[in-house]
Amino acid sequence: MDTPPLPALPDRAADAGFRRCLADLLGLVRTHLPARAVEAGEGEEDQRGALRKALGYLDSDYPDLPEPFFDALLQAAVLDPDPSLNRQFVEPLKAAFGARRTQEALLHTFATGTNPERAGVARAWYWATLETFEDLEARWNRAALHEFVANDDLDVRRCVLPLLPLDPADHPAETKPLVDAAIRIARTHSDAYLRQRVELQVADPG
Repeated sequence: MDTPPLPALPDRAADAGFRRCLADLLGLVRTHLPARAVEAGEGEEDQRGALRKALGYLDSDYPDLPEPFFDALLQAAVLDPDPSLNRQFVEPLKAAFGARRTQEALLHTFATGTNPERAGVARAWYWATLETFEDLEARWNRAALHEFVANDDLDVRRCVLPLLPLDPADHPAETKPLVDAAIRIARTHSDAYLRQRVELQVADPG
C-alpha cells in the first residue's frame, strides 16, 4: 500500500521579531554595504528581495561582512517562519563566517532558546549542514533526540523529526533507548504529520 502524502504543515506568520530582523539587516546593509544597498518597500517581500540582492544570495558573489552581521543573520535565519526562504540568511552567514561557526551558533540557540527559536533552528539546520562536521553532527543528533522526547511543543517536534536519525546505529549506546522512545511518541501522537513522518523515516532510516 502506498504511503499517503504527508499533511501540509500549517503556515507560520512572520511575527514582530522577524520583521525587526529584516529592518536591522537592511540598516546594516545601508551602513556597511552602501554600494550594494537597494531601495526596499515596507512589505516583507520587498525587504526580502532587497536583502537577497545586497547579500549576494546564491550568486556566488557574497560580500565580506563585518561582525555585526553575524548575530543579525543568525536571528533572521532562526526567526524566519518559512523553511525554504530562511536559506537566504543561512547561505550568506556561512559564506562570511564559516559553516562551523554557523552550526555552533545554531546548536547554542537550540540549547538555550525558546521553543519558537528551537523550532527555527531545526528549520535552518538543514541549510547550515550542507557541509558537515562529524563532531557537530553528533552533537545535533544527541540534542535533537533529547529535545524531541522531552519537549512536548508540537512545532518543535514537527521541525525536529525530519532531521532526527531513527536508526539506533547512528546513536551512542547511552542514547539508544531514546530512539525507541522517539519512535513511540511519534507513532502514538495525535498529530497526523508526526505519525506519517515517522513511518517514512523508519522505513528508510538513511
